[in-house]
Amino acid sequence: MSDAKLSSAGPVDAKLIEDLVAASRILAHHGVLDAWGHVSMRHPSNPQRYLMSRARAPAMVSIEDIMEFDLDSNPVDQRDRRCFLERFIHGNAFKARPDVNAVVHSHSPTIVPFSVTDQPLRAVSSVASFLACGCPVFDFHKVSRTKGLLITNNEQGAELAKILGDKPVALMRGHGNLVVAPDIPRVVHRALYTEINAKQLATALSFGKPIKYISEDEMLDPQRLGDSWDVWKHEAMNG
Repeated sequence: MSDAKLSSAGPVDAKLIEDLVAASRILAHHGVLDAWGHVSMRHPSNPQRYLMSRARAPAMVSIEDIMEFDLDSNPVDQRDRRCFLERFIHGNAFKARPDVNAVVHSHSPTIVPFSVTDQPLRAVSSVASFLACGCPVFDFHKVSRTKGLLITNNEQGAELAKILGDKPVALMRGHGNLVVAPDIPRVVHRALYTEINAKQLATALSFGKPIKYISEDEMLDPQRLGDSWDVWKHEAMNG
């Protein structure tokens, strides 16, 4: 962590902060995030900064928990707040992908088997058609050996971002996944439907019959989620 004191990039619209909080709660509500995992968004006024909760269970995140970081994942105003060990996943995703404004790291349970076998995670559902472009796997053993299969520094975070490339999702062997998108509603959509698609694919594979996968030319990545985001947010914030 840098010793130089960082200045804030400035205030953020309250609705955007509320959406960031809601994203953590939505994904916890749907079982994509457990006691761990995190959601971040790029600072709307400064692309070299991002916002993420202090280290806290996703279902418990509140507006007061949101912190600002630079892209090396140094906190702007840490005080006595504990930061997530794996925040480097987020900073390096934002560094590598100017098109990305929102990031999720989860331990989404059904995707883990696809990260440790030769069975690729492929799109079988129209709402997960963003997976049709491919879903690379980050292998800690091959790229950067680390105890606990954790991303705890910028070198490891940069290696993960390199494996992600221009894709929306990368699996992390034996650990979870990294999901990126242009905004908070879409990153929540992608994180949720990556998990749902994994369940559907596992069921299809159990039939032992040929599978008609969604192809790249059938991909549909909704620009606006409409009622789905509103419903998810209402459930998570009022449940």
